[in-house]
Amino acid sequence: MAGYDGMWVPPDQDPRMQTPQPIGERDTLLQYLNHYRTTFAYKCEGLDAEQIARRSVPPSTMSLLGLLRHLAKVEHHWFRRVMEHQWDLPRLFFSPDEADLDFNGAAPDDAVVSEAWAAWRAEVAHADAYLATDPSMDTEGYHPDGPAPLRDVLVHMIEEYARHCGHADLLRECIDGRTGQ
Repeated sequence: MAGYDGMWVPPDQDPRMQTPQPIGERDTLLQYLNHYRTTFAYKCEGLDAEQIARRSVPPSTMSLLGLLRHLAKVEHHWFRRVMEHQWDLPRLFFSPDEADLDFNGAAPDDAVVSEAWAAWRAEVAHADAYLATDPSMDTEGYHPDGPAPLRDVLVHMIEEYARHCGHADLLRECIDGRTGQ
């Protein structure tokens, strides 16, 4: 049975609701990013390898596992490669022969699922460590399309997670009927 009124956790235990009202641009952006990261993790919670790798409707290759791998790749790209200028690092869940490896390689295998969770958690922790150094919102990362100020990267990350949390809502509902929060 789902939690409190179908929610993942009771409102008084939801870590997204325990944070103080943000003050200023930086706190607001970081709080939104953490909110959507937590929301996405809830959407994947408690599923076995077959369920988390279950694809949506053909011909789409989208699955919660594919989204998890994709979000690890996105965290890695924007914080390590763009903001920290580590362009020599190999890209996560990517192959020049298969740009959608994050989704196409999302197999219903416990080892694949564990690898994806480990990669995502490591990239979120790395991004948080970078952000804890308190770089200016105007700090510019390098992107082939041009300068990428931290402010823009954070807004992009929020947009990325918000969009994929919407996908995750639909995918999870198809798996076991869970919705909300």
